[in-house]
Amino acid sequence: MNDTDTKKKPSFKRFIPYIFLVLLALILIVPIPYYIEGPGSTENLKDFVTVDGKKDKEDGGFYLTTVSVRKATLVSALFSQFSDFSELISKEELMGTSSSKEYQQIQKYYMESSQNAAVAQALSLAGKEYELKFDGVYVMTIEKESDFYGKIDIGDIVTGVDGKTFENSEDLVEYIKSQKVGQTVNVSFLHDGKEQEAEGKLMELSTDKKPGIGISLIDHTEIDASVPVKIDAGSIGGPSAGLMFTLEIYELLTQQGIRKGHQIAGTGTINSEGIVGRIGGIDKKIATASASGAEIFFAPDDEISDEVKKENPDIKTNYEEAVAAAKKLDTKMKIVPVKTVQDALDYLATLKEK
Repeated sequence: MNDTDTKKKPSFKRFIPYIFLVLLALILIVPIPYYIEGPGSTENLKDFVTVDGKKDKEDGGFYLTTVSVRKATLVSALFSQFSDFSELISKEELMGTSSSKEYQQIQKYYMESSQNAAVAQALSLAGKEYELKFDGVYVMTIEKESDFYGKIDIGDIVTGVDGKTFENSEDLVEYIKSQKVGQTVNVSFLHDGKEQEAEGKLMELSTDKKPGIGISLIDHTEIDASVPVKIDAGSIGGPSAGLMFTLEIYELLTQQGIRKGHQIAGTGTINSEGIVGRIGGIDKKIATASASGAEIFFAPDDEISDEVKKENPDIKTNYEEAVAAAKKLDTKMKIVPVKTVQDALDYLATLKEK
């Protein structure tokens, strides 16, 4: 008999613990190409906002609410299917065609724009003087079908089209839509602070069949105010805190105690006209606000066009979504619909001192 025949072969049982650990790591630790959206945090804006170097010391508080986004594992993906307030989404659903870095940059720009709009609204409502300086528009996304894809990057700042300058992104878009599909236009922009130009043909947009450059834009503005306002939101991104920033800044500017000691959360974008806009994940924001003990929640009562209803018959307004979420939670938190900042202020005026 050969010596090698007398040696014992390694037992498969020896490898079972290692195999188990590898499988456990795959299930619990290794991410899959999906994300989970769930209730995030409820943040007191007293910690974020200062006006003329002063913090809010009035009773109660205004709170922004966030949605938590984390990479999914097999286990967390499974558990998300049994939760009313967790949702499994693909990378494309979350970020579109953007990379993770581009997505974070976009969220940062949205937050900056939201803050500027909130400051402007609060100053205007409080009767304070300010100047809004328009510095161009941030490039947020670029469609691959656009003639400008590869010529202009996300994060660049568009300063003009065909030698014309504009006071806001709406005017810029209106000018482009007044042109013809296939027409060549020249776009001026800043890339890493350097002036550049790119030429390309206008495409037909799938949304409204109008001409466009295939780039989504957001205003890049600076505010020079008679009263200095500072907002430090840390790593929080996105535009959805616009309404609550406006209310917090207004309180600090007027010192009227508009909360009357109540704990008030909410969400909603804000634009130059004070209109409160629709946001995503409001059910999850209701969940975190309720868990934090908020008494009142301001929810956007957004208008839904007949065209959108036709494409999505089951769509609900943010307010309707918020009411449905509150019912699931059986929370005592009052859901208040608002279309404008003034709606929120009018409601606050009806509150009694706590």
